[in-house]
Amino acid sequence: MGFAAQGTATFYVVTVAVLIVCLPSVAFADQGTATFYTPPYVPSSCYGFQDNGVMIAAASDAIWDNRAACGRFYRVTCTGATNDGVPQPCTGTSVVVKIVDYCPPGCQGTIDLSQEAFAIIANPDAGKIQIEYDE
Repeated sequence: MGFAAQGTATFYVVTVAVLIVCLPSVAFADQGTATFYTPPYVPSSCYGFQDNGVMIAAASDAIWDNRAACGRFYRVTCTGATNDGVPQPCTGTSVVVKIVDYCPPGCQGTIDLSQEAFAIIANPDAGKIQIEYDE
């Protein structure tokens, strides 16, 4: 095998390895929407009056799973706007939140983030955003 062929083969192996490493994060991310709620954050459906800080969220029926979502951590990333009010609301940052509450039927988002968590990933003036999230 000549030097050029060996270099090309190495390039392909490295390229395939990078793709394999990157695909799981893309393949397992779910898509939905996020809204936010404001304090007080207690009591909550999962923990009563226990304070869980502010990096928290309420789960809609889409992920509630009959209370099984309580205590799960989700990485949430803003992917875009849901309206024309704030055309580019995303900050480019992700946030990890703990599910501590239930967002009842009629909930406007897949995940209802605390106001503080929402502000990390998007402009709160947007009110509702498109997201990717995974456990």
